[in-house]
Amino acid sequence: MEQKSNKGGRVLLAIILVLVLCSTALSVVTVMTQFRTGEKIDKALGMNIDTGAEDDVVIADEFTIRSTLQISDAYKNGTEDTLSDKDKETLDMAKDVLSKIIKDGMSDYEKEEAVYLWLTKEMKADTGILTVIPTSSEGADDPHDVLKNHNAVCVGYATTFRLFMQMMDIECKVIHNKDLYHSWNLVKLDDEWYHVDCYSDAENANYMNFNMNDTLAQKNHDWNPEFFPAATGVKYSYASMHSVELKNIYAVPKAVRKLLKNKETTVAAYTFAQKIAKEDEPEAIALVNAVQEYLSGADDFYVELQWSQNADGDYVLNVYINYYHDDSNPDVSEKVQAKIDNAISDAFADYSFDFDEDNGDRNEEEMETTKAYG
Repeated sequence: MEQKSNKGGRVLLAIILVLVLCSTALSVVTVMTQFRTGEKIDKALGMNIDTGAEDDVVIADEFTIRSTLQISDAYKNGTEDTLSDKDKETLDMAKDVLSKIIKDGMSDYEKEEAVYLWLTKEMKADTGILTVIPTSSEGADDPHDVLKNHNAVCVGYATTFRLFMQMMDIECKVIHNKDLYHSWNLVKLDDEWYHVDCYSDAENANYMNFNMNDTLAQKNHDWNPEFFPAATGVKYSYASMHSVELKNIYAVPKAVRKLLKNKETTVAAYTFAQKIAKEDEPEAIALVNAVQEYLSGADDFYVELQWSQNADGDYVLNVYINYYHDDSNPDVSEKVQAKIDNAISDAFADYSFDFDEDNGDRNEEEMETTKAYG
């Protein structure tokens, strides 16, 4: 009787084991099916899956991060004659820029800063009347077309910045976000990495995205920390390199007002002779928030104030100013403006125009010619 009972128990155990294995197999199949379905949906929606790679990554489904090591290596090794015609032209343009912005005796930081300023401030599309300005984004991810046309998307800024760094033997990477719609750089100075996003600072050159550590960069960027190296540098941040000391936090409003008075100033960093202790943090934050709120309604500029710490661990207030420029109507001297006004007056003195009352546009069908006098 006992032998029969044991046999029945073994049968029951076997049945349970089979059921568990079947359930596990079904779960695996379900997960794999969901994963493949997700891949198909992502592909149908045009979404890319991030991979641990620096080059040959497609950003925004259109722009590819490509290596330019063949150019920088040829430059450093003196083998430029082995380059393709396009790469030779790219190198010639890059060398021309460096010859203008890099001076003897510069440190790696100063070289990096010079390139940052050129890319964010000086690299503007030529506006001469005989210049053809590209209206397409084609080639805007390629250093060749970026240097030739001064027209770039984020990938173009990042790969061109990296080319300059590699030509000067400064270690540099192109980094991208997890969703593959943005790219920027990591640069290594004194064995520490920093984030640099020239594209986000383009035209303002206000250092807001210059030499950030991971903590600062994470406010507006995300990336794969398992693949890209950690950026822990502080020494070469703008706050550490260019800060000015104020008496205390209550000197901030007048300091910001002084910055705004000089409309060419776009960035400043302030430390404080009266150190900010832990218990002072709420007061300091409240004052800075009040300054930013007071200035938030301005039409011609936007001010952002951010706290950070310098290499000594002191609190630093960073002030970033974005000015809104209208380049469609360039500034000219009073003499030139008078000549323009006279030319228009002479040409159109005997014309009168009727305008559409609904939208103010000139109604060409109702336009008529009259004489200015009698």
